[in-house]
Amino acid sequence: MVQLVGLTDGAPVSFVEKLAGSEAFRALFKEGMTLVEESAAYLDGAGRAESKTLPRLDAVAYASESMRLTTRLMQLASWLLLQRAVNEGEMTTQQAMSEKHKVKLSAQEPATAEEQFHRLPAKLRDLVAASLRLQARIMHLDQLLYTRPEALLPTLPVASPVAQQIEKLRQAFGPR
Repeated sequence: MVQLVGLTDGAPVSFVEKLAGSEAFRALFKEGMTLVEESAAYLDGAGRAESKTLPRLDAVAYASESMRLTTRLMQLASWLLLQRAVNEGEMTTQQAMSEKHKVKLSAQEPATAEEQFHRLPAKLRDLVAASLRLQARIMHLDQLLYTRPEALLPTLPVASPVAQQIEKLRQAFGPR
């Protein structure tokens, strides 16, 4: 968690927590919920009709991608709802962390081969792409909010033990 010392009281100010409670989060929340609604409407309506016109293998790919899309969006919506509950004081960060284990955020790509993916209806491809972008943003915010600060720091390369010994030998036997 990125923190700076507050100017007035010396207490740390968490910019990540401020971001999570900001208008930017509310916009992210709205975007996520809108994507869930738009996807559900498409899959239950026009998408269902489009899938019936696809060749058999493409129809199987459609079914696979639509299931993955639905699962991904449900996980993202769950995370957004948990974070909103924290932002609104309905639960503590600790409570959210204990509930968060039920939400499986993991980077995903389409399961369908690229050539076949491009034969799927354009609207499904657009929804999958939008959900993957949203997922990347939420995973980044999740990492910033719920990963220990020291885990976010870059690790410095450790000198090789052999190199350390050679340097000690140079110091001991090198020119004086």
